[in-house]
Amino acid sequence: MIPYGRQLISQTDIDAVVEALQSPLITQGPRVSNFEQAIADYCGAPYGVAMSSATAALHLACLALGVGPGDRVWTVPNTFVASANCARYCGADVDFVDIDPNTGNMSITALATKLTEAQASGHLPKVIIPVHFAGASCDMAGIAALTKPLGIHIIEDASHAIGGQYQEQPIGNCAYSDCSVFSFHPVKMITCGEGGVLTTQNAELAEKVATLRSHGITRDPAHMHADNPEPWYYEQHALGFNYRMTDIQAALGLSQLSQLDRFTQVRNTLAKRYHDAFADSPVSTLQVPADMYSSYHLFVIQVPAAHRLATFNALREAGIGVHVHYIPVHWQPDFATLGFQRGQFPAAEYYYSQAITLPLYVELTEAEQDFIIQQVLMLARQWS
Repeated sequence: MIPYGRQLISQTDIDAVVEALQSPLITQGPRVSNFEQAIADYCGAPYGVAMSSATAALHLACLALGVGPGDRVWTVPNTFVASANCARYCGADVDFVDIDPNTGNMSITALATKLTEAQASGHLPKVIIPVHFAGASCDMAGIAALTKPLGIHIIEDASHAIGGQYQEQPIGNCAYSDCSVFSFHPVKMITCGEGGVLTTQNAELAEKVATLRSHGITRDPAHMHADNPEPWYYEQHALGFNYRMTDIQAALGLSQLSQLDRFTQVRNTLAKRYHDAFADSPVSTLQVPADMYSSYHLFVIQVPAAHRLATFNALREAGIGVHVHYIPVHWQPDFATLGFQRGQFPAAEYYYSQAITLPLYVELTEAEQDFIIQQVLMLARQWS
């Protein structure tokens, strides 16, 4: 089976992890802070905070921005549930902004309409979480222009997007947001096995997140209430969590980061082959606007809804590990208990009804990709 995604682990990566395992500090050692700084430098942001997962980073970003009971947080339905659950962990209410089905990203038109209605009713969100779906950035300038004058914070869920660019600048520089969050799950562009990093230009936000990820504890005398504390002394200043990344994970992440630009270039080359192959066929592909450079975490095609299931099953039977990203979050039974219903976000639902994710990863060969293309086009001829 050709998988839809797969990590690439080199001998250099393995050597880096072995070296970390053989060092005196395998949990909280120098590699974590080195990885944080390396990600921040790559993205052009002053601060990076590493955590156990992107979900943890989203959760702490919400907490650090003061999200709590009575607040509202908006994201998109076309995402993994973590983009919405992070606000619910804080006791906040969640709502959604519909997408542009041509890109899979938050619709500026839908956002403007929803903000106008929310302002009139006095129910503006405290935070909005745009999701850079499949590796292409949302229109962050447009989102910021609508939300910043209203005092709304922005968390970029860039879990799919490290290595990508927006307006010729790295995604994660936070030019239009309070912070960005990356994921290092094995199917992402680079991996730590599991892990996440939050980048930001805000020193206070970075400090809050760093404290919250480690039980809310500080060991820095400059931030303690006690005068002249003993050398072993520490203080808990908030109810935090054990969301720390280990030195072992950071060692892998540092090694992988050195290969990120090559990985992204290969993904873009493969994506172009898909785009070119389907250009004159009934198969539609997601658009990447001209001012963006996608990391191509995913490659999604859209097929007629009436043929989606049969196409999916036929590709799986041919040994092609297709997937679907994503079931609209508001369709989940747990969200139904919050009052969400099918039909509320028609663009996201329309997109989902036609979406199939094709394999895309660095070691996908041209022969394998040609086979995938051949099978898709063969099935497409049966749709009419």
